[in-house]
Amino acid sequence: MGFFSDIQNYHSVDEHTNENIETEFGTPIRTLYTELDPGDLHQRIEVKDEQGQVLYWTKSSIVVIRGKTDIFDADGKQVAHLEKKPISLHEKHYITMADGRQFTLSNELLHIFKDITNIQGLNWKIKGNIIGLNFTLFDEHDEVIAAIGQKIVSVHDRYSIDLYQTQHEQVVAAILISLQKMLTSRRERNR
Repeated sequence: MGFFSDIQNYHSVDEHTNENIETEFGTPIRTLYTELDPGDLHQRIEVKDEQGQVLYWTKSSIVVIRGKTDIFDADGKQVAHLEKKPISLHEKHYITMADGRQFTLSNELLHIFKDITNIQGLNWKIKGNIIGLNFTLFDEHDEVIAAIGQKIVSVHDRYSIDLYQTQHEQVVAAILISLQKMLTSRRERNR
């Protein structure tokens, strides 16, 4: 990996976990991969395991004013509902898990050189580069939950998710997909 391991956490199925991530946190329990279908009007994102099996997939509204997205498991059962606040200076996204848990992702204002995104309602922390989607999630005890990395050049917007606490797999997928939607919306606004 060399040079790229310093600027991206991403690794493909046939590559080893990023050496910096593994040095800091150890070997992940499980790794998942996401991929956007750029030709789909609903901007379908699939989350797959190491064998390429689809674990979760999304369906988003075509009308982006409220930015509604539903996440389903492989059997079609709803896992989470994501919705952005239509008018918000903080770029708020609301996440409701199928079990009723609710939390919010929001960006802090006036940070020119780096994004600061907060997770309200979980007591989790995001550390790293949110704009590049190379970041780490920590729980309320500062234990690593997952390390997420984006492939630098990819038409399909690919990410690897190294999970250290697999019981949070669905919440981590919902956070990543919500952040991905947040950044896509921002890119479209800036065009």
